[in-house]
Amino acid sequence: MPRARSRYAPDRGLTGRMVTTMFLIGLLYVVFVGVLLAALRGSWPIILIITGGLFIAQFWFSDRIAAYGMGAREVTPEQAPELHGTIDRICALADMPKPKVAIAESDVPNAFATGRSEKTALVCATTGLLRRLEPEELEGVLAHEMSHVAHRDVAVMTIASFLGVLAGIITRIALWGGFARSRPGNDPAGILLLLIPLISAVVYAISFLLTRLLSRYRELSADRAAALLTGRPSALASALTKVSGQMARIPTQDLRKAEPYNAFYFMPAFSSKESLGRLFSSHPTLEQRLDQLSRISTDLSR
Repeated sequence: MPRARSRYAPDRGLTGRMVTTMFLIGLLYVVFVGVLLAALRGSWPIILIITGGLFIAQFWFSDRIAAYGMGAREVTPEQAPELHGTIDRICALADMPKPKVAIAESDVPNAFATGRSEKTALVCATTGLLRRLEPEELEGVLAHEMSHVAHRDVAVMTIASFLGVLAGIITRIALWGGFARSRPGNDPAGILLLLIPLISAVVYAISFLLTRLLSRYRELSADRAAALLTGRPSALASALTKVSGQMARIPTQDLRKAEPYNAFYFMPAFSSKESLGRLFSSHPTLEQRLDQLSRISTDLSR
């Protein structure tokens, strides 16, 4: 029999946005592959094999690749008793299975969750986060990450990002000259081949915006769910304020390494104030997050 839902507060808004994002991403995927098939009629078996293989690889291995890229190292209860103890308490509160627990050797104070499901989930905290936060603050951060697992939005973000990655690859190949070789101007196939870089760029831009809009909402949803589960929104607010303040003290080189994985992190890392990542941030602003937690704290006090 299927296991009952966790005690994390359900979020219909998040569910609706995930369904909508997956539908639109799927529609873009169909259009994208359709254009490739129309442009390269004789190569359709290769196109289907490559795109299908990339999709399967992205679904099954992207979480492991992301965890590896962020330096996650799985630890035992003996190696990290306090971290495991905090995860155990959250699992008991939420009535959900325990994920794998990992630590990343990084001074950037952050945490993240990966995994296609609760069975494959991994929750990781950096050494910088563990060193800076008090126990109740750490519990709030990890409850936030565990809510991503409970709501399954980590898997949705992983799948949703695939088409953008593929479109970006095709765009680069086309710019290198792979698809843009000159053909007679009245050849329809030649015209389609010349349009592929433009179509790929448009698909990448739309995919990027869709995943960013979903990502911002899911972070607010995770803050809300964590605050309600632990009953201590002030602890999470304190962690947000502390981590945000500490980011300015982190070396630029470390921030630059973390920046590509911002969509997975508890708090985004930016290597400069002028970074375009701030304009298209995967997270809501600190003020928005603190304002929401303040309202939750007021509601709970009543």
